[in-house]
Amino acid sequence: MKLAPKVAAIQDLSGYGRCSIMVAVPVLAAMGAQCCPMLTAYLSAHTACPQTEDSVFLDVTREMARTGRHWQALGLSFDAIFSGFLGSAAQIDVLLDFIRRFRTEKTLVLVDPVMGDGGRPYRTCTPDLCRQMGILAAGADLITPNCTEAALLLGEPYASLPTSEAGLFRWLERLSLEGKRSVVLTGVHREGQLGAACLDRSTGRTFFTLDREEPGQFPGTGDLFASVLLGRLLQGASLQDAAQQAVGFVRQSIRRTLDLKAPVIEGVQFEALLGLLTLPPDEA
Repeated sequence: MKLAPKVAAIQDLSGYGRCSIMVAVPVLAAMGAQCCPMLTAYLSAHTACPQTEDSVFLDVTREMARTGRHWQALGLSFDAIFSGFLGSAAQIDVLLDFIRRFRTEKTLVLVDPVMGDGGRPYRTCTPDLCRQMGILAAGADLITPNCTEAALLLGEPYASLPTSEAGLFRWLERLSLEGKRSVVLTGVHREGQLGAACLDRSTGRTFFTLDREEPGQFPGTGDLFASVLLGRLLQGASLQDAAQQAVGFVRQSIRRTLDLKAPVIEGVQFEALLGLLTLPPDEA
């Protein structure tokens, strides 16, 4: 019997709202992986919520470095390193050091370069953070930017996002550093469908993974997508199969949220669907 794969998840924790580590932990657990969180920040509520004078954003950069040193002293090893929201360029420096300490030939490094959405960078995305994120992403095995983040990584205006298949695939090649890393570009619209455009560095293939588009925009869907994608990859699925199943699970979660008429601000209601992720990849 094999031990559960171990994932170092470097992300923030929001007290309210389905996003970041509160998505990664249950999803990866359902898929048979052990998630070891290293928090980058504690937020009282995710950033799409209205902010008040009592809103909490607790930076824990110092504790990130200490956690890494403690884990190393414990002799821990990881099958995957999974990064999400990073609040400053200094945190990226800590993460780069963490990867140097813990990466082995068998470690999958997935970087979700959280920097913006809807054509606009987040307020935490300073020029220094953007520059450091490019360095972090360059060393990843797989990156999962949305279209806004892809433009930021490439230094292109969001308005220049290609609409043609050839143009999107050229962006994938550039994001992959001409084939050195795999890329899953999320939030891609094609003929009434929504999903991802992908480049698999192991085969050199580019392809789309799409499903029916549901109405509305929900916070945390990128975190949900990346978590399902990673879970399937750790189970041995191909990038194409893992991406297709991630697209499908996110769509099902959105559909359930719409059917329940749940508040958008809470994110997608995925918990009741976690049983689908416990199925083997070929049965999901």
